[in-house]
Amino acid sequence: MKPDKDLQVQKLRVGKIPVLVLRPKDRKEKTPALLWIHGGGYFLGMKEMVYMGRAADLVNRFGITVISPGYRLAFQAPYPAALQDCYRTLIYMKKHARNLGIDEDRIMVGGESAGGGLTAALCMLARDRGTVKITYQFPLYPMLSNLDTESSRNNHGRVWNTKRNHLGWRFYLRGNAKKKVSPYASPIHQQDFRGLPPAYTFVGNGEPFYAETLEYVRKLKEAGVWAEADVYPSDMHAFDMLDRESEVSKQAIRTFEGVFGTVLAAHSEFPGR
Repeated sequence: MKPDKDLQVQKLRVGKIPVLVLRPKDRKEKTPALLWIHGGGYFLGMKEMVYMGRAADLVNRFGITVISPGYRLAFQAPYPAALQDCYRTLIYMKKHARNLGIDEDRIMVGGESAGGGLTAALCMLARDRGTVKITYQFPLYPMLSNLDTESSRNNHGRVWNTKRNHLGWRFYLRGNAKKKVSPYASPIHQQDFRGLPPAYTFVGNGEPFYAETLEYVRKLKEAGVWAEADVYPSDMHAFDMLDRESEVSKQAIRTFEGVFGTVLAAHSEFPGR
């Protein structure tokens, strides 16, 4: 996983957290910022996965700054370590916006899979603490529910399935993996979705996180928050990253980038399509 030659890459530390900062080369004015959180079931993955997914492409196409934290993985430190690391990175972005060359009023958050789950949890935490106003969230095929759903139960999809899902939650929540827990740990348990950032996501209809993704979007909508999910015919988790040249992946990537571009142009109000 190597950076695109057109990206300017900076490595820094937020306390003990290693962080990658991706900027467009020769960009001098401050840019919108996207905190992008990698996936891996809460116990796998690395910050360099930012080059594989949607975020790095957005730097080149839209001239934004992307920040990718190397949060602590669950086999080293269970919940709430990963969320704490992402939150510290978010606070760092706001406090050091000038040095980072970003607009502190245009901070977005996104991520794939477990990174999507951390995206949702981070938006809830920032709202509840009143520290950073996150403008938009992009939790792609997010890992939101530690309890089995209609689609995560007895799922034999490619890449991620029921067995691996249970393993990830056991690492992350240890003895609480089968219990109803805090929404900061499992965001689908949130009772109050008001005031959360507008959301866009997509998911495959045969993968484990299909049901919880749609439930999350439904609950946001019921709370008056703009939210939308596109559904694609696939049982491959993270198909846009792992099967990038397929037609379904190309469609998902085009649509995601189209929504993202509209978000940037809209500034303060998330548009419907």
